[in-house]
Amino acid sequence: MTDTIPREARVEASGPRGLPLAGNVFRAWSDPLSLMLEASKDFGPVALLRFGWLRYYVAADVDAIHRILQTNAKNYVKSRNYAGVKYILGQGLLTSEGEKWLRQRRMIQPAFHHTRLPAFAETMASYAASHVAGWSGMGDGPVDVHAEMMSLTLRIVGKTLFNVDLAGDARSVGEALDVAIHWAQAYAEQIVRLPPWVPTPGNLRFKRALGTLDELVGRIIGERRATGVDEGDLLGMLMAARDEDNGTGMNDTQLADEVKTLVLAGHETTANALAFALHLLALHPEEQRRVQREADAVLGTKDVRFEDLPRLEAAERVVQESMRLYPPAWCFERDAIDDDTLSGTFVPKGSVVAVCPYALHRSEAYWERPDAFEPDRFRPERVAARPKQAYLPFGDGPRVCIGRAFAMMEAKIILATIAQRYRVEPAQGSEVDLEPGITLRPRGGLRVHLRPRRPGDAVRDATTHEPGAPSVSLLSA
Repeated sequence: MTDTIPREARVEASGPRGLPLAGNVFRAWSDPLSLMLEASKDFGPVALLRFGWLRYYVAADVDAIHRILQTNAKNYVKSRNYAGVKYILGQGLLTSEGEKWLRQRRMIQPAFHHTRLPAFAETMASYAASHVAGWSGMGDGPVDVHAEMMSLTLRIVGKTLFNVDLAGDARSVGEALDVAIHWAQAYAEQIVRLPPWVPTPGNLRFKRALGTLDELVGRIIGERRATGVDEGDLLGMLMAARDEDNGTGMNDTQLADEVKTLVLAGHETTANALAFALHLLALHPEEQRRVQREADAVLGTKDVRFEDLPRLEAAERVVQESMRLYPPAWCFERDAIDDDTLSGTFVPKGSVVAVCPYALHRSEAYWERPDAFEPDRFRPERVAARPKQAYLPFGDGPRVCIGRAFAMMEAKIILATIAQRYRVEPAQGSEVDLEPGITLRPRGGLRVHLRPRRPGDAVRDATTHEPGAPSVSLLSA
């Protein structure tokens, strides 16, 4: 807190020049990624953006980020800009605060305990192998791997967490989530926010999309309540959970909020990360061959098993590097509830404070050749040499992603399964177009060619890639 710091001693932040009155708002609407990169690179550890009357601070220094997310986390609550997300997810784990958040976190945490991971891995591997096998009939045309990963990860999260196969719902749910996410982002960007009950075309589309999601979640909960069977999954745990103070359980609204939260968070971000990983491997065949050789050696022709995971090191590094360059949670925001000082910069209460992994992961202060796709930077010795807060794909502190181990395991299993069976090649005109909304997505999907392969092909076709050698820069790809 800064109540003991004289006003004349406070260091004020500066930032990119904006327009009179509007400040940086139009650039934030048109190209937020470049705005965040400029603010983080050129204006010290904490930069100031102005959106009309709103002061918006961007933390680019690991010490400032550590204070926001860890040592003074109680001073920073979820930003007002998550209001649109709350209309989708209600008071679930992602959007709740204080004692409610802590209560929900404690009830959900056991579902992601490490002892449950082997059973999750078996389901993930089975679903991944089945889904990838279906690609054999697609022909030679380009495939939208983002859509494919969205469908696959939705099925996995449905089966692992709720014991429901959502194969028949994948398309309708995917379309509904797409509408809802775009609406939430547009709502956050509105200077004057119209309530969702105002019958604008966008609000009406959102209402229909939310109805689709609510119908699915209501069906999942209703079928479980009708059977009265505790499947031992997350849904069963939530339905059996009781408040320590009054002994009451969750009502259907509370359950629905958590189910929607986990459906969105449990498949959207992983699907985005995998789509970008496949895009990057298509552009960097030497790294792809490394993952293929590993899959051939560790797996042969069998499906991934839990005990195989520690040996899938190249696949893990590719996932980590893909999330460095294209972090699904590309920016997260907090509201400062009291004055604070971050890396010597004064931040007044009521301000929005942003941590932007997209910019942080491209900082020359923490990363050599930050624009290059270089999975070897995640070898243990290089990880140990970097500040922990320089890499935040899952956030940090008390609100670090509860499913991070689940997500990493899922991504490794799916990537290794694809590498085992297919060679990924870039499709003409498939340059990535980024869509920075609630998550970082490839706008309009992401298309590649999938060429069937057999175990051993990577060894026969390989050209040696020396460990630690830099890969081709993304800027020249």
